[in-house]
Amino acid sequence: MTTANKITIFRILLVPFFIVQVLYYVSGAGDWHRILALSAFALAAVSDGIDGFIARRFNQRSELGAILDPLADKLLLVSGIVLLSLHHEEYLPHLPLSLTATVISRDVLLLLGLVVIHYVGGKVVVRPHLTGKVATVLQMTCVLWALLKLNAAWLDFWTLGATCFTAISGVIYVIDGVRQLSATPASSASNPKPQR
Repeated sequence: MTTANKITIFRILLVPFFIVQVLYYVSGAGDWHRILALSAFALAAVSDGIDGFIARRFNQRSELGAILDPLADKLLLVSGIVLLSLHHEEYLPHLPLSLTATVISRDVLLLLGLVVIHYVGGKVVVRPHLTGKVATVLQMTCVLWALLKLNAAWLDFWTLGATCFTAISGVIYVIDGVRQLSATPASSASNPKPQR
């Protein structure tokens, strides 16, 4: 259990706290719940960079970290986007369902692809792409922008960018997954044995 992995687990534990604070706020419990939710989300976002730096700087990369780190990102972002896509306009800006549907669809496709490649080919190689990183940054921006209740026109801009980059990154990952499947022996047509 490396230091980087401990920070990642801390990020995962922040997710239910974040969800509870948002739900309390939209139920009319007080603005300080929004501040707590915002603080938890921002702390998780900052710690994402910290654990990545520690893993690279002190050579603490591990198979567990390779699983936990993207899982922590997905849990945090999906929970934030889903919560903000619900209609609580009295308290928080509303994120379009197109963003929510795109994020969830991409992540479900990626998960299914990982399972299929692992089952058929064994070794799964996840190659990070710039579009995926940009999509993550834009998704985080959307959630933070909404929690901060900043200019709604700019929120529309951020959500459009996040939706587009999420979709593009999903297509890139699917193409990469198809290539990995095509390279496995199991994907080749088996030649029937000649009869004697």
